[in-house]
Amino acid sequence: MDNQEPKEDRIEPVFRNGTVTAVGILLAFSLGFITHWAANPIPWQTYHLLAVVPILVGIALQMRALAMLLDTKSLQPSIYARANRIFITGLVFTASGVGLAILLDFFDIAAKSALPGA
Repeated sequence: MDNQEPKEDRIEPVFRNGTVTAVGILLAFSLGFITHWAANPIPWQTYHLLAVVPILVGIALQMRALAMLLDTKSLQPSIYARANRIFITGLVFTASGVGLAILLDFFDIAAKSALPGA
């Protein structure tokens, strides 16, 4: 009788490397956006935190996913799948924050350019 557990299939390293590349590129875009926004000459207001917090949480999750994918343990399907879920969650947070940032800037500009009522 064989007491060894069946070996779990492994993710192909080339496939995992493509995922690492995609995660790295999207993380770089996320970091670039928050850096560009932070350097924006428009003064920050307290309500900007509505956008900044989800962006920063999303970036942190993307970084966690990248760290997991860079580990050789990510060749195990369960760890690979978990890293992908974390990355997608981070991407959703970041995209939501970016969307909020755009809306906040739009409404801020619209409020400042509105003509006073008669």
